[in-house]
Amino acid sequence: MMKAIQRFGGALFTPAMLFAFAGVVVGLGTLFTTEAIMGPIAAADTTWTKAWTVVLDGGWTVFNQLPLLFAVALPIGLAKRQAGRCCLEAFVSYLTFNYFVSSMLSSWAPGLGVDFSASAGSAQGVATIAGIRTLDMGVAGALLVSGVVIVLHNRLFDTHLPEWLGVFSGSTFVYMVSFVAMLPLAGAVVLTWPKVQVGMHVFQQIILGAGSAGVGIFVFLERVLIPFGLHHLLYAPFYYDNVIVQGGIYAAWANALPRLAAAGQPLADLAPWASLTATGWSKLFGIPGIAAAFYATARPERRKRVLALLVPVTLTSILCGVTEPIEYTFLFVAPQLFVVHAALAACLSMAMNAFGVVGVFSGGLIEMSSLDFVPLAATHGQTYLVALAIGLCFSAVYFVVFRFLILRLDLRTPGRAGEGDVCLNTQDEYRDAHGMPRAQDGRRLGADGEKADVDREDAYALRLVELLGGAGNIEGITSCATRLRVDVRDPGRVAAGGAFVAAGARGAVCAGRAVQVIVGLNVTQVAERVERALGLDG
Repeated sequence: MMKAIQRFGGALFTPAMLFAFAGVVVGLGTLFTTEAIMGPIAAADTTWTKAWTVVLDGGWTVFNQLPLLFAVALPIGLAKRQAGRCCLEAFVSYLTFNYFVSSMLSSWAPGLGVDFSASAGSAQGVATIAGIRTLDMGVAGALLVSGVVIVLHNRLFDTHLPEWLGVFSGSTFVYMVSFVAMLPLAGAVVLTWPKVQVGMHVFQQIILGAGSAGVGIFVFLERVLIPFGLHHLLYAPFYYDNVIVQGGIYAAWANALPRLAAAGQPLADLAPWASLTATGWSKLFGIPGIAAAFYATARPERRKRVLALLVPVTLTSILCGVTEPIEYTFLFVAPQLFVVHAALAACLSMAMNAFGVVGVFSGGLIEMSSLDFVPLAATHGQTYLVALAIGLCFSAVYFVVFRFLILRLDLRTPGRAGEGDVCLNTQDEYRDAHGMPRAQDGRRLGADGEKADVDREDAYALRLVELLGGAGNIEGITSCATRLRVDVRDPGRVAAGGAFVAAGARGAVCAGRAVQVIVGLNVTQVAERVERALGLDG
């Protein structure tokens, strides 16, 4: 069960990876089309504004089509085979589902308590998805339909039909069954979802009424769930769905940027629903404090090497908002520090909220700049100066607290523990040792036993395979933002987390037969090389 939940959480992150670029486009587009900032050149009828409006409309693609993106993306992490075909099946089934819902509401909406004549995106719960007027189920509807299709795909894709029915095999057969399944599913949805929407409105008021305390609890839970890979399940309904605001916080904020840029009222009054995206402040200010404490407490002779380790992972956190590379350098050796980190992150977010710093602050500096600082600096710059002052104070708090705990408890953080060398084998050596075919490009070792043309990335991937118990112990492999998610046959054959760290990874988590190897931002390339080593590259 835990394995399925972790893979589901990882799949949820796939569309979110597009936000970094989309946010930059939306932020710049909003900045350059706001007359209060740019002056007369940004008036409504100028060529400048018309040209940037074209760019801005394209930038909203990701935020305006989130349900469709999640419907297509979920199979990437959950389909056991032929994930690309499953994405197509999920896409067409989701459209079919919405056509069914639209047709049912066109005939029976009044009796179901739905005002189907209301404008899309209004509080009446009606939306337009891929040109289909339907119920506004947000991302939840997309995940529901996609989940059903994935189950059918995993069970039915390889079904052998009689030869004369061969044209209906594979994806066609899966869609046929999905088509039938969508009818009762659509019927159940039109009967129940309007009542769910009423409950969601009540829940929204409770969350918003919790104020800074609610923000702190949310941020603390988001941090402590990271080691289990379950944090996506916590924030996804709030950020990308209708739980707190229509369309999700990200989409609502992106679409509200022009109004926010032109308004002088405090952001906490204009968009209080954005307060829960305060999870990024610890990435911007907390991680540098932690890194400084690690450097200060490292042995003098190792500080140079520790600095080389800390600089890139700290910049990764600040700029990209990905904290796992540095968090996993101390999570396993000093888990108490991670709990302290979560508590301090909660306090930091509460302080920001208490001083009226509200916006989309869940990512790194790049995302924050594109969605907050750049488009809103002219009208809300003072708020961001307050945020800077609070953040720097908390960086100092992080440093003092971490340094004190490391020294007082004698924790084995980077630069304070023993170090071992790891010898990485070449791809051909590993393939020969495990009875696997050699690389297709025919690379061989040189006569002197040194590596010929095998690069370090191949050797690294092969070492990870070995630490996972060998090719025969691996049943399946997927990846998310920074982790390899591996299904193994025998957990007892998986090496200890320290061996993965020594090999160059950030750590490893083993929960039953589900193993997560924390690699870093280059996880996609590493996953590809691991699949190549396993002979899964076609």
